[in-house]
Amino acid sequence: MNLSNGVEYLAIPGPSVIPEKVLQAMHRSSPNIYEGELIDITDKIVPKLCQVAKTDGNVAMYISNGHGAWEAALSNTTNRGDKVLVAATGRFGHGWAEIAQKNGVKTEVLDFGTNSTIDLNLLETALKKDGNYKAVLITHVDTSTSVKNEIAPVRALLDDLNHDALLLVDCIASLACDEFHMDSWGADVMVAACQKGLMVPPGVSFVFFNQKAKDLQSSLKLVSSYWDWAPRINPDYYYKYFGGTAPTHHLYGLNVALDMILKEGIEAVWRRHEVLASAIWAAIESWEKGGELKANIQDKKLRSAAVTSLHVQTPKGTHIRKWLQENTGLTIGIGLGMATPNDPNGDGYFRLGHMGHVNAQMIMALIATLETAMIAVGVPHGNNAINKAASIIAKFSKP
Repeated sequence: MNLSNGVEYLAIPGPSVIPEKVLQAMHRSSPNIYEGELIDITDKIVPKLCQVAKTDGNVAMYISNGHGAWEAALSNTTNRGDKVLVAATGRFGHGWAEIAQKNGVKTEVLDFGTNSTIDLNLLETALKKDGNYKAVLITHVDTSTSVKNEIAPVRALLDDLNHDALLLVDCIASLACDEFHMDSWGADVMVAACQKGLMVPPGVSFVFFNQKAKDLQSSLKLVSSYWDWAPRINPDYYYKYFGGTAPTHHLYGLNVALDMILKEGIEAVWRRHEVLASAIWAAIESWEKGGELKANIQDKKLRSAAVTSLHVQTPKGTHIRKWLQENTGLTIGIGLGMATPNDPNGDGYFRLGHMGHVNAQMIMALIATLETAMIAVGVPHGNNAINKAASIIAKFSKP
């Protein structure tokens, strides 16, 4: 007997669950890429994306994953030999730094570890030490650690120091999940991708930017032809939106996904993620009492509402994942970037993705099935987790 037969649930922190409406919109023959419906849809997608990002600025679209968005952002804001400061709170902060280094950008990394947020005092010291940084790079949410960094205080710090560095923010994991206000929080450039909160299969990424970043780009010595955002934001021919053939079927899906987000309301989307994450965290608090499971980020105020990183004794994190996948049809995330000398493969960590197209019954199923896995593989844990989670859901439900 196999209890995993049936609808599978991919509860990893991206790619996220794809709505049926999005899949149906994508399941069609190829459209005309020179005129007609596709062009009209693309023109409508741009302002919808800016609504979700809370910006009056520009957005350039790329056929790439989030790594491509990282490179596009750097290609439009730095010359070879320029210096950037990276505040890293997990694997993805370091990943962005590595791309900068490979592009010939001098990179200083402030490593804040894997279970804490940015220390503004240390960031201030670094900025005072060197006024020549062209940009400061920050992940709003680092998907590996599940830490959420505040953006507005970093902008305030740059302003207080009268520092000219652009503020570049990675919202790949957080856009349309965690609250984010690009303009009012002071981000000059923001990168995102379609496969997480935007609920579309991987393949399209975005770079949002304001007038300050746009003006700086025009002064660069060289901008890669493909990554150049200038022709993508005001194309005289449709193909220039994407530097070539459009990602046609992704656009059909993205248009529907954005309509779903805006119909619900971006503030309501943020709130839904907060409540569902709170249910997961309530369960974790119960499991932690008298057990070995621990949340990687202990302070709930510093956690993302899109992803939660957890720790158990090595190698039980991997055992939990494999048992779930083989016996229940539930897939959760690996302990990415969490290796230690005593756990070189990160087998003591796993991650729960609760982003995008998720609701109360899915989250309650995730919690109950995870507890089942802990029982099956022998992870000691406290009791009453499911009741605690249910109480959170019930509290915020309609009467």
